Amino acid sequence: MTGHSAHPTPQARAVRLGPRSIAALALVSAVGVAAFGWPFLTPPTSQLSAHAQDAPWLFSALLVLLVGVVAATISESGLGPKAVAMLGVLAATGAALRPIGAGTAGLEPMFFLMVLSGRVLGPGFGFVLGGVTMFASALLTGGVGPWMPFQMLAMGWFTMGAGLLPGQDRLRGRAELLMLAVYGFLAAFVYGTIMNLAGWPFMSALASNVAFDPDAAVPANLARFVAYCLATSLGWDLGRALVTVVLTVTLGPVILRALRRATRRAAFESPVTFDAPTG
Repeated sequence: MTGHSAHPTPQARAVRLGPRSIAALALVSAVGVAAFGWPFLTPPTSQLSAHAQDAPWLFSALLVLLVGVVAATISESGLGPKAVAMLGVLAATGAALRPIGAGTAGLEPMFFLMVLSGRVLGPGFGFVLGGVTMFASALLTGGVGPWMPFQMLAMGWFTMGAGLLPGQDRLRGRAELLMLAVYGFLAAFVYGTIMNLAGWPFMSALASNVAFDPDAAVPANLARFVAYCLATSLGWDLGRALVTVVLTVTLGPVILRALRRATRRAAFESPVTFDAPTG
């Protein structure tokens, strides 16, 4: 197996991002950064810090609307019936994989499927797939709550990132698998850290010395957050990262070939036409 194909075939995109889609993604990402990182972006004297227990709920309501707007915008830019069918199959598969390791040391096999799907189908499709998969899995597992929009956005970023990796039309074989494995490993930790930001402000400062303190300065809260991550989620994030790497390396070649074959046969970039009836 070689790292490069002698005659690479340009990879079709299930969704081609246009200016409106890119603008919508940039907007929701900017709001998402504020929604996740507001404890470090606002001074202790701000009104937002004064309503620390309410802020996650407010951002949750805002994010679910914005993610819906982005999905609709991307759909208008070219999410045709064939891409919708592919989206449904992959989202259902990812949602079914998530409960397999739920509650067991970070054994979450859905993450490797998101990496491979984003890689083959591109960043636009990847963002929608990540969000839809998290929404479907939340309904499947009963995990609906204020954290769900944060999960949808974080998984959208996670899957979109795989679609933004270089060498889409050139890199193949071991080199590509290595790149995807490294991305999956690092992104699994980033995902866990981002999701910690979503839940951390809910903790009462009186309950623990690693909880968010709305009256503390940013450096003090940053130290609390690092301690919180090390104490509560490092093992879980490591398990998620290792499972993603192992499944990417072992099952990646087969699934990448299957996804690329399905993409070629679907011919996403060819318009659907209907022949006039004869007779």
